[in-house]
Amino acid sequence: MISPRLSEIVKAYDVRGLSPEQLDPRVARALGEAFADEVGVSGTGSVVIGHDMRSTSPGLVAAFSDGVRSRGADVIEIGLASTDLLYFMSGDLDVPGVMITASHNPAEYNGIKLCRAGAKPIGFDTGLSAIAVAASKLLERVAPDPPVLGAIESRDGLSRYAEYLHQIVPIRAGRRLSVVADAGNGMAGHTVPSVFASLDVDLDPMYFELDGTFPHHDANPLDHSTLVDLQSRVLSTGADLGLAFDGDADRCFVVDELGQVVSPSAITGLIAARALADHPGATILHNVICSRAVSEVVAEHGGTAVRTPVGHSLIKAEMARTGAVFGGEHSGHFYFKDFFLADSGMIAALHVMAALCETDGTISEMMAAYDRYPASGEINSTVHDAVGTLAKLADHYRARPIDRLDGLTVTADTWWFNVRSSNTEPLLRLNVEADDQPTMERVRDEVLGLIRGD
Repeated sequence: MISPRLSEIVKAYDVRGLSPEQLDPRVARALGEAFADEVGVSGTGSVVIGHDMRSTSPGLVAAFSDGVRSRGADVIEIGLASTDLLYFMSGDLDVPGVMITASHNPAEYNGIKLCRAGAKPIGFDTGLSAIAVAASKLLERVAPDPPVLGAIESRDGLSRYAEYLHQIVPIRAGRRLSVVADAGNGMAGHTVPSVFASLDVDLDPMYFELDGTFPHHDANPLDHSTLVDLQSRVLSTGADLGLAFDGDADRCFVVDELGQVVSPSAITGLIAARALADHPGATILHNVICSRAVSEVVAEHGGTAVRTPVGHSLIKAEMARTGAVFGGEHSGHFYFKDFFLADSGMIAALHVMAALCETDGTISEMMAAYDRYPASGEINSTVHDAVGTLAKLADHYRARPIDRLDGLTVTADTWWFNVRSSNTEPLLRLNVEADDQPTMERVRDEVLGLIRGD
């Protein structure tokens, strides 16, 4: 049974909570011991550990490392890292991986992302719940903590990571791009300089100073209010494009030369088309809230499109099952077969730049082929009875085609919408798309009225 303390911070895909109030070194050590047992390295083997720039991260790394090493396993510390750098090291070394980060959450949070050897995901139903149960028992231990037995070594994986990314996404020389990158004081400030060093790019860095207090804005590009500074800089400098990374740099959003945010669904379509040029007839994954333009693009380029639920561990598992070469989420997560099925905002950024270098036009012109339909964006509503509200929606639209792959999706000839429950909050999340703006707004307002009881 998971203890009340751990049940507050163990989520669907990772551990996340206030630190040190909820996630402190004692909890981290117990999770380290339980993780070593779960991934089979106790008594032998190694675990690679990285961390972000938050003030509580080094202490959590030390405690988690002690937990792993108390089981007789060795630890490879890579220090400051983006989450996709940690995934790369886990895949490259073929050892389990641990990333201490709270991603895009505010400064007072921290968290832990876990994977098996080869960057294979661990979610609640694929090992995280068992780790939480075991750690709950360890936190009740009254005897002294077991001694640390395993060794520890430091290793720098950043240069190898940058080299590998350039191997899988080569960018044609000849067109020099002007790129503004907003790291949001997060880990892209650590990785972008190394990755961009060999590119034919004029880089304009914004907020590259690593600072877990996020003095300029939250490192959460899904909240478009955090993109205002980037949009302004792109316009004022006449840059070709802007890139915005979240706190642990596993997500990337793109701003075009007009200062407009490019839909992540459109980015999914672009990368899908590029992947299918290299892998004719391949399978491409997209989650249930991606634009239907994605499946259209995949079909037009001879591929097979497969819809998935939202969530990285689910998508990675489906990629392994189907042999998909690429998968995209509307939240800005992009997954690559040649990157151990893991997600990387940096690889997505490189694909966008590589595609732009192959044209003589602007990014807004290039992306027009992939951004086809007006969409509402994700709209959250606080509800007291999510199950009952979803049932009410299903009954109201019972004459329409409905599927429940993830939440409730209702489809008509000229529109569709999806409503999903949050994993962590009493919220329902609505996404609407239609053939035209008036239809989208009509459906959006109608569904919101039903959800909110207006």
